[in-house]
Amino acid sequence: MATNETNRMLAAAAAACEDKKAEDIRILALDPAESGLTDYFLLCNGTNERQNLAIADEIELRMKRDFHTLANSVEGRRQADWILLDYVDFIVHVFSPEKRAFYGLERLRKSATTLSVEDLNAEIKQHIANARQKTSSAVKKSAKKAAPAKKAAAKKSPARKSAAKKSTKKSATKRAR
Repeated sequence: MATNETNRMLAAAAAACEDKKAEDIRILALDPAESGLTDYFLLCNGTNERQNLAIADEIELRMKRDFHTLANSVEGRRQADWILLDYVDFIVHVFSPEKRAFYGLERLRKSATTLSVEDLNAEIKQHIANARQKTSSAVKKSAKKAAPAKKAAAKKSPARKSAAKKSTKKSATKRAR
């Protein structure tokens, strides 16, 4: 199952593809029963080999800068018609249009669910909202546990009660004089 960090990295990689004008960007959420390999495929294509290299370079730059991670493996950089960047939890495929049509990864992974970048961002926001809700409820619970302890400390002990009675008697006798 993908973590919020994985989703954030995947969204950043998709944004890098968009910034370098990649075409036909798709995110495939792979079925865990069928694929123990990875959680997601990020597919895109450039118009030529030079653009494919620019897309791959931008993805690597953002992953290193924003998440301090490097690709586990990079394949196809020399030919640049199909560049594969393996980030373990997701794999990025940067194709030339001809290679993408020829290999058709979308057809091979029929059980995969296609996600849009907007869907992924909504999932990230939902995860963040759930985390905030859990932390706020944990803070409330700890405050409730601390409240009885404060009340017990605020109550006067028997020794304090007797000392308070003596001081009120003394002040009353001084007033009477």
